Amino acid sequence: MALGLDVLRLTFSSKFQVREFVLQFWFVASVSILPAALVAIPFGAVIALQLGTLTVQIGAQSFTGAAAVLAVVQQASPIVTALMISGAAGTAICADLGARTIREEIDAMAVLGISPVQRLVVPRVWASVLVALLLNGMVSVVGIVGGYVFNVLVQGGTPGAYLSSFSALARLSDLAIGEVKAAIFGFIAAVVASYRGLHPRPGPKGVGDAVNESVVITFILLFLVNLVITTVYLQLFPPRIG
Repeated sequence: MALGLDVLRLTFSSKFQVREFVLQFWFVASVSILPAALVAIPFGAVIALQLGTLTVQIGAQSFTGAAAVLAVVQQASPIVTALMISGAAGTAICADLGARTIREEIDAMAVLGISPVQRLVVPRVWASVLVALLLNGMVSVVGIVGGYVFNVLVQGGTPGAYLSSFSALARLSDLAIGEVKAAIFGFIAAVVASYRGLHPRPGPKGVGDAVNESVVITFILLFLVNLVITTVYLQLFPPRIG
């Protein structure tokens, strides 16, 4: 939490590292796009198949499309995005900063009066947040298309019913909360990876342990924060009745 507050405070400094931000944005995007797209397809398919079976059992198959889209946009897409950011980019960030730490590069920067957080952490955190925002939109589209294909081709649903039910239950705020979640999750993933990278145990083994710990800690935090955000959102914006 202290590192996250430092990142927010130093973000508005006049010494924001624009070049490092661009480089990190490109790196995080390059290692996350393809895995996220590949994971989004089975996520959307499983949600569509499960909800399609359930809606048939309760006689509400006309709302299969809306239910699947809400599940993908509100829950699956931000989670998939965060897992990819943490698993692909977060591990690289943690390993990079950890290697710099055990080589005493971080201590050398501090001796020279250069803030390691401002120089290295802030660009990486905001690059991860921006990639998470953009990646969430792509994952949502891929997941919805995958759910549509599996519902229509595998379960025999009608394209018209799948598409027409969107407006019955879905709202623009559902997309907004998905983007908010993605931004928060990306921030958490990058901050946790940076913190563990700056505080590894001595030696190469310590760096490897820090990378593993960063992924586990991030996953736990993501699901806890997702529970809190979803609960608050559903209290402020009750589900629409079809």
